[in-house]
Amino acid sequence: MIATVHRDPVCHMPVREDVGIACPIAGTTYWVCSELCRQQLSEDPRRYLDNTLPSAGGGTTMRHAIAYFSMEIAIEAAIPTYSGGLGVLAGDTLRAAADLSLPLVGVTLVQHRGYLQQHIDESGWQSEGPASWDPSAHAERLPAVVEMRLGGHTVKIAAWKCLVRGESGGVVPVILLDSDLPENAESDRRLTDALYGGDERYRLAQEAVLGIAGLRMLRALGYASIHRFQLNEGHSALLIAELLREGRDQAHGAWDFEEVRRRCVFTTHTPVPAGHDRFSWELVSELLGETANDELLHMLSGGSQLDMTKVALNGSHYVNGVAKRHAEVSRGMFPDYRIEAVTNGIHTATWVGPSFAALFDSRVPGWRGDPSILRSILGVPHEEILDAHREAKRLLVERVRSSCGVELDANVLTLGFARRATDYKRTNLVFHDLDRLRAIARGRGGLQFVFAGKAHPQDEGGKHLIQSVVEAGRALGDQVRVVYLPNYDMDLARVMVAGCDVWLNTPRKPLEASGTSGMKAAANGVPHLSVLDGWWLEGHIEGVTGWAIGTRDAHSAADSDDAGELYDKLGSTIAPMFYGDTMAWANVVRHAIAVNGSYFHTRRMVRNYASTAYLR
Repeated sequence: MIATVHRDPVCHMPVREDVGIACPIAGTTYWVCSELCRQQLSEDPRRYLDNTLPSAGGGTTMRHAIAYFSMEIAIEAAIPTYSGGLGVLAGDTLRAAADLSLPLVGVTLVQHRGYLQQHIDESGWQSEGPASWDPSAHAERLPAVVEMRLGGHTVKIAAWKCLVRGESGGVVPVILLDSDLPENAESDRRLTDALYGGDERYRLAQEAVLGIAGLRMLRALGYASIHRFQLNEGHSALLIAELLREGRDQAHGAWDFEEVRRRCVFTTHTPVPAGHDRFSWELVSELLGETANDELLHMLSGGSQLDMTKVALNGSHYVNGVAKRHAEVSRGMFPDYRIEAVTNGIHTATWVGPSFAALFDSRVPGWRGDPSILRSILGVPHEEILDAHREAKRLLVERVRSSCGVELDANVLTLGFARRATDYKRTNLVFHDLDRLRAIARGRGGLQFVFAGKAHPQDEGGKHLIQSVVEAGRALGDQVRVVYLPNYDMDLARVMVAGCDVWLNTPRKPLEASGTSGMKAAANGVPHLSVLDGWWLEGHIEGVTGWAIGTRDAHSAADSDDAGELYDKLGSTIAPMFYGDTMAWANVVRHAIAVNGSYFHTRRMVRNYASTAYLR
């Protein structure tokens, strides 16, 4: 077992836990290399920890230069402040920023009831409950409280702080905004309860808390020198209006649009029109009439509704999509704007399973800090790589057994699919022709499928997709074993992306902005079988890193055509190689890591943001 390595906050030398000295400060344990550093840190912690410690008055002497606003951030599995890809990407971004010691602070909502606790009954129908958590068990309550006017009355907002620690010992604080204060009306206390919950009024109020109260909280905590604000999706677009108001107060009445634009960076994540929040002007006036300037919002948004994406586009000097194709699609949606591409990545050390982590530690030392060196995995013997995968698959088989009582066969080709259940993801495409699927399984050695993913509580179509997978599994029986695991979260994802043999993705083009689960699978040597959309257009080398479904055209073929090609690849290429040519299969596994695992990571992504968006 390799000891965790930290960075000594006094001398900045690397410190391993097994030889370092623990130094508790303000409820957090820091690791130092010597008694000398422990004494200096204890005597003057603010000198060395001024990026994380609040001052006695609630402020700080912050040097953070970048504030990252996101409605959801996956800090860890036990903190359910994320629903899926957007939040997981946000968490991985902050982990990479900590690795790079980037001066960044995250801002989100505390979401006391999380996103949802998923229940799937015997018929396959999803129902939901709250995913409640206790912030006091994971975060530090901060002394600052800010106010804002919502719906004609005052709402007070408090905050918690979590620390995201990097592999190198760097730390990124995350501020979690909380309206659950006894001074607030009961309805206002619930504003930071449910991620993507409630009606339009609730959603707009949440976005106002994030963008407006979020900035006010940063100021109250002493974050006065921030020169870049990154908006991770349009949910925090009201931050731009608040920055303009703040600057106008200081300039005695003038709107400094150029200064605010210079400071804001906007990342758009979805080519799906429904993913861009819009609110009626009547609701905006009722809720925000005393907080945001109505004329200003009309100018920034235009149109018959408040369009949060348009506000973010008009208020940011740098706008990017999250893959090259997604940037092209976004430029088509918003032709009046310059939209660049920064392709997503993953925080590799977070998502590599235990067996591959041990292999990499032994064979590719330094990969945790710099995943690009994983390309040297090409020099590792096939058998060592296959052994690591066998152990990862064993853990998946155990997880399936404990979760739903189904016994998978570790020797059978197993495909994984885990995504939000919604129409354009085409969760059930692989079950388009059950007879053909049976024939492939019968003639090639067997097939198994492991599914996971939640539907939004209001997405009836998504719930029907989950049910259709369960029904297909029932119809296939033991001929093709199918399981649907409930409550897909970070912990389950780690097991699935490492333990499956092939990772399946079947979105309807061009609606996949990027996708990152396939990147996680690749880092664990699991090749991709996917429609050519999102990141896969950049990572696909046929027969080397995985296999394509369809062409590189911008739009999908009919479902029947894509399903037919999926079956062709599965029956004619993938299954024969898996069962009949171990060396060729191991070579694909190696190249998935060496080509895609070494490139699609957040260290590369965050450095890209730093050079193109933060520093220019």
